[in-house]
Amino acid sequence: MSTVGSLTRDRTAAFGRGGAEPYDLALRGGGGRLDVVVDGRAATPLDVSLFLSDATERERQLLGLTSGPVLDIGCGPGRIVRAAIEAGRLALGIDISSAAVSHARALGLPVLRRSVFDRLPAEGAWGAAVLLDGNIGIGGDPRLLLARASAMLGPGGRMLVETHAEPSRFASFDAQLVHPSGGRSAWFPWAEVGADAAGAFAADLGMNVRTVETGGRTFVLASR
Repeated sequence: MSTVGSLTRDRTAAFGRGGAEPYDLALRGGGGRLDVVVDGRAATPLDVSLFLSDATERERQLLGLTSGPVLDIGCGPGRIVRAAIEAGRLALGIDISSAAVSHARALGLPVLRRSVFDRLPAEGAWGAAVLLDGNIGIGGDPRLLLARASAMLGPGGRMLVETHAEPSRFASFDAQLVHPSGGRSAWFPWAEVGADAAGAFAADLGMNVRTVETGGRTFVLASR
């Protein structure tokens, strides 16, 4: 545990949880922007409305770089799960947000309220493990996260990981979400990782790696 001012930071806290749970509040309210505080300073706001929209054509094309059943890690309201199913693939989403899971299930999407570090269905048999929208930050330890995602894959499986726009970026930090109403989450560990570091971590796992850039976004595609 550490403190900033009068705020206590719980290193076991999860994304957007605790306090007023502003992420869930924003999802239930139909979207909007949340302020992000990183180690006491303002960072790029989080636009929750994007998570509630449909997958973009570029995201669908990226998904097409993988094959087989899709595990979407940190799936939010399920837009990538839906895109995979619409492409005729089996898919499952996992997320720790009750609001995100409820939203996805209301749409008839197969989503579990579960962490990637919990026991998951069909471990070692997925064709694709997907980490988009900054989800490489989950848990603040990208090496551990990518190792866990890789372990979900069967032979020939692929990880599709969105990375920071700056290739050399690699930082772990404490963050907090702030709702426009003033409600704040607990502090939680997070990370920002560029393609250089993400690719190196995947290569250390024995994976073949390439970088894909499209629509101003950067992704690492790693194959077992």
